[in-house]
Amino acid sequence: MGKMKTTEEAILPIKTGSIIMVGGFGLVGAPLTLIDGLINHDATELTIISNNLGEEGKGLGELLRQGKIKKAIGSYFTSNREVGNMYHSGKIDVQLLPQGTLSESIRAGGAGIGGYYTPTSVSTELAKDKEIREIDGKLYCFEPALKANVALIRAHKADELGNLIYYKTARNFNPMMATAADYVIAEVDEIVEAGKLDPELIATPHLYVDALVYSKKIVTKEGVVAR
Repeated sequence: MGKMKTTEEAILPIKTGSIIMVGGFGLVGAPLTLIDGLINHDATELTIISNNLGEEGKGLGELLRQGKIKKAIGSYFTSNREVGNMYHSGKIDVQLLPQGTLSESIRAGGAGIGGYYTPTSVSTELAKDKEIREIDGKLYCFEPALKANVALIRAHKADELGNLIYYKTARNFNPMMATAADYVIAEVDEIVEAGKLDPELIATPHLYVDALVYSKKIVTKEGVVAR
């Protein structure tokens, strides 16, 4: 299992100033063990690309309280009021994107596309200072692709090569982020021998995955539970 690492070993490539993608939609599909590792890591001035920054003092919200986040790029920050407070006090920079635009920008980054045009956000504050082009009589806003130094993602199963299977809606942002970062760490529930996964179910091929970490937390109806 060459890609199998401890959390501490896996996140060593994260340095001060790194751009990090973090998968998940709320708790669903979030790499909770890797986020804990990032909280205990010494890197600061981070740019976090994620749908949101957790809740107050929880998950990425704890990383925010530590003052380690320089900039947040995402679509849904209202679940953590501290994001707005820190933005208005000048402690962090925030780039807000419509959720579909966030998703497509990450996909474009993984596909090697420099950017794309979308009608979403045209005539709103989110399109301020961005290029607007008329195409076939309709206005479109240019959105640059998003890429990262490191991606922290969550999958259900991996084989020892790093091929990944996701569990239902936990696929959300995780497969796209795996393609858009230079170094990808996958947190998983189970690791099996190569050849044991149904190839029709593999959503992320192993070539995108650099390190595997066992998940130490699971999400249940009662909330997050330690294994």
